[in-house]
Amino acid sequence: MFFDPANYRHPAFRAGMLDTLKVSPGIWAWGLMTGVAMVQAGLGTEVSIWMTLLVYGGSAQLAATPLLAAGAPVWVVLATAFCVNLRFAVFSLHLRGYLMAWPRWQRMSIGYLVADLNYVQFVQRHPEPARDAAGQRNEMAYLCGNCFLSWLGWQVASLAGIFLASQVPMEWGLGFAGVLALVGILCSLTQTRLRAVSLVVSGAAAVAAFALPLRLNILVAIAAAVAVCLLVEQTPWGKKATA
Repeated sequence: MFFDPANYRHPAFRAGMLDTLKVSPGIWAWGLMTGVAMVQAGLGTEVSIWMTLLVYGGSAQLAATPLLAAGAPVWVVLATAFCVNLRFAVFSLHLRGYLMAWPRWQRMSIGYLVADLNYVQFVQRHPEPARDAAGQRNEMAYLCGNCFLSWLGWQVASLAGIFLASQVPMEWGLGFAGVLALVGILCSLTQTRLRAVSLVVSGAAAVAAFALPLRLNILVAIAAAVAVCLLVEQTPWGKKATA
């Protein structure tokens, strides 16, 4: 995918990178906090490095880390990560219309690299799939640039957190700092009233269902936001709120 000169030489590749830079501080803060958390939870430097390189999913890593440290059964760890990452099934279904024109190896590669904010920025830039080869190339080049810089920033920040974990006191509250950074990013992306509704509903549902095991409150938050927004979208107010 990135080895195709037609992608990284395309102007859309640089456009994707520039869009990623707008939200990079939050990604770096989250990656740094995740790296520190994995080591301080007892996974060790080597396991933490492999985890951040192979898994590349902050929410899944943070959900699985205490379970791994506690010696939980493998099926519990996998089930937890599966529940936390169910939102990517929705992303994949939506992106299918954009990516089916590309070879399987490219679809699998971009599937590994797409994170939440990459998906959001991509669909904002390309609301509808292109129907011609030039448009499809533009979409892929943008997605490659967007995902590449996001992945690189995450890995550098996460690895920095792993190697500096022993030097960072827990009292610094990096977890809270990472959450604040992500809240700032979400608020900056809330550009319509319907998105504001989804933000409020998902946040309230996640807090209300916080006591559920296996991080199922995240799944509840996603389902609640989708259901409410689908209902609101059918009302006259909802049709105006998407504008």
